[in-house]
Amino acid sequence: MSPDATLAAIQQRFESAGGRFVTAATAIAATVRQCRGIVFDWDGVFNSGRKGEGTHSGFSEADSMGTNMLRYGLWRMSGSLPFTAIISGENNPTAIRFAEREHFNAVFTGIRDKREVIEKISTNNGVAPEQLACIFDDINDLGMAGMCGLRLTMIRSPHNPAMPRSLMSSKMQASCSGATPSIAEILSMTLRLSRMPVKTALKCSRSAKRTAVGLFSPLMIAVNGNEPDMRHRP
Repeated sequence: MSPDATLAAIQQRFESAGGRFVTAATAIAATVRQCRGIVFDWDGVFNSGRKGEGTHSGFSEADSMGTNMLRYGLWRMSGSLPFTAIISGENNPTAIRFAEREHFNAVFTGIRDKREVIEKISTNNGVAPEQLACIFDDINDLGMAGMCGLRLTMIRSPHNPAMPRSLMSSKMQASCSGATPSIAEILSMTLRLSRMPVKTALKCSRSAKRTAVGLFSPLMIAVNGNEPDMRHRP
């Protein structure tokens, strides 16, 4: 099967599961291969986004593996680990703990203008905004997403009034309802578009994580725009 036919088959499989490609799979695949960093929103991306007294903004272990698989695939392509960060408008202790556990580079919480964080990431780490993949879910993320080269939208409600603009701003979408995880779905599809076999990534991702720990820098934590805390990890 030719490369284009393979990509077309990937697109058909993704869309048959409820996802949508706003840009052709061939164009997205070229963008994925240039990706050197990943930025995630938290609420509505790693969870349903529901809030309330006594509720927690948690995450799924399936989605955790999805982040590891994609980072491993990008490392295999470029020879360097992608800069990975969480950027949240709320203060989320769980997001910080997750970023520590998964060896992300940074987590920014309580951020009102996420575009400023993209600019800082680009300036301080030598990663152009066009080399970033952004995974987001709502209207407050559109400014940040619009700066990034690859924009992946998590669709959790068809009634979201921001969705028409999100569709215009995105290259690829994953649809789900309620608390059903879909980050793993959309990141797995992105990995397939990079032409890194998923079975190979599954086999190697855990061992790669163990052997690559020494390559990770301390986690940078910035809360409410304050000076970041550099937290060293074992």
